[in-house]
Amino acid sequence: MSPPMAEADTLTGLDRALVAFLQEVQPSPDPLHSALAARVSQQFGLGHACLDLASLPPELRQSAASLPWIEGPNSPLVLDGARLYLRRNWQAEQSIRASIAARLAQPCPAPVYLTETLSQLFGAGQSGTAPDWQKVACALAARKRLTLITGGPGTGKTTTVVRLLALLQSDPERQHTPLRIALAAPTGKAAARLGESIASALQKLPEHLQQHIPTQAVTLHKLLQVRSNLTQDAVPGLAVDLVVVDEASMIDLDMMARLLAAVPLSASLVLLGDKDQLASVEAGAVMGQLCAEADLGRYTPDTLAWLAKTTGADVSAWAGSGSALAQQTVMLRLSHRFAGDSGIGQWARAVNAGDVVGVEKLWRQAPGWQATTATSVDRLQPGQLQDPRLTALVKHGWKTWLQTLQPLKTSECSDAQALAALQEFAKFQVLCAVRDGPWGVNNLNQRIAGSLGLPLEGWYAARPVMVTRNDYNLKLMNGDIGLCLNHTRGLRVAFPDGQGGVRWVLPARLDAVETVFAMTVHKSQGSEFDHVALVLPDRPVAVLTRELLYTGMTRAMARLTLVVPQAGVLLHAVAVKVLRSGGLAGL
Repeated sequence: MSPPMAEADTLTGLDRALVAFLQEVQPSPDPLHSALAARVSQQFGLGHACLDLASLPPELRQSAASLPWIEGPNSPLVLDGARLYLRRNWQAEQSIRASIAARLAQPCPAPVYLTETLSQLFGAGQSGTAPDWQKVACALAARKRLTLITGGPGTGKTTTVVRLLALLQSDPERQHTPLRIALAAPTGKAAARLGESIASALQKLPEHLQQHIPTQAVTLHKLLQVRSNLTQDAVPGLAVDLVVVDEASMIDLDMMARLLAAVPLSASLVLLGDKDQLASVEAGAVMGQLCAEADLGRYTPDTLAWLAKTTGADVSAWAGSGSALAQQTVMLRLSHRFAGDSGIGQWARAVNAGDVVGVEKLWRQAPGWQATTATSVDRLQPGQLQDPRLTALVKHGWKTWLQTLQPLKTSECSDAQALAALQEFAKFQVLCAVRDGPWGVNNLNQRIAGSLGLPLEGWYAARPVMVTRNDYNLKLMNGDIGLCLNHTRGLRVAFPDGQGGVRWVLPARLDAVETVFAMTVHKSQGSEFDHVALVLPDRPVAVLTRELLYTGMTRAMARLTLVVPQAGVLLHAVAVKVLRSGGLAGL
């Protein structure tokens, strides 16, 4: 049966299989029931936690109450108010809700040394000055067992974490039993960056506050012992006192439920992320929903008074009647990377706000890309893939890398030379909105290789690759980037070891890698590059949204080149916002 009103031409085989299974187990003569089941599965495939019934035609919405597949404690579907869930997603949401409530209810008296140590780390608060949100975040994290810290690029999330770790670890009563701290991130790349950033920021602290602060982060999969399937692997009980997770916007519904279940209620959990970045590839937009009103603050009188007493910060401009979770949510608002008048910062704010008129004005004002002129944001509007300016752009972007590589193509490469080549390669990156099509990753990877005079396939010296699947035997994580070079034992792929050196891997052992002259914006999350060339397709596609634009643009630290074949596609994307259905926003 082809379910009516369920956009049958867009249904996947999995959607149809679910309907067939439900009809086999408990047949329903009502075609609207099949349509609803198909829609729930379809929404899950699109990243939604549930089907929002309010978005449906009245007759379809009303038929939800008579669904035979929502009856009983183990029903495959769950009707919860105006939302229809696959049971697995509903259970994950319920688990998250219960865990958050239990965590916020845990007694966690603020340590007596809190105000004094905060002053050592940040200085004393001064009346009349803007709040130091990093200081506010650290104070609140010492107050409860759960804290959410969100903020855009360069707002100091990692700096805040280092000071928070120093603050909690400096408890004089724990001198002989330091806190057991775990650092994690959703991907290997993000975990490596977190560790590197903490190690760098740690050097700026007073020496007596640097003690017992870890600098090694792991992937969430490794921390939570996920090997095959989230629903099958037993959830570990972590022996920790504090868990800090970076890039939390990338965590899907199932993984967040598992994380909250694994961290004991006696331990503190701090989630860091940019609520405006792309949500997870899998279902759910957990961080975005939990931090939906972070910019408003909504701090109660009790919270305002406590912060004023503890930190000297006046955050009364962000007063409100927020939930218990809102009192533990902090938005870092000052970007140390993008000044108020910086080009990348202006673009990011306009895109994030969905300001189509503002973006159109910025586009008109942006200068055309030139190798001889470095501007914060420039544009390149190629009429075709063969546009010679595209070749010039990538050759200029990797100019120093190509020079570094030249002597290594025919000679054996040392560890120091490999590390230098990796560092130079990482300064420039081509990011794409899509994988397929003329302006997608797959096609551009081949075209870039050809334009640089390199082979289009196979292993060769100078081939950059990205790992696409975790490999614990090789200690390589999804997102790790390596470079194939001539080694004393023949062609080997050099990967950074996270400790200032490299590890060499035989290419034949890498069965899940792809060439990475270009990567998707999704894959770039957790990474930063000096110069980014953001390539859009020549027509609107479903994944091209303001969140994707914002994420791609803010991977650039110094220079952003917008490669836009059709300006209308850029403006269309600014107007499209991802609104994932789910029941966590109310928290």
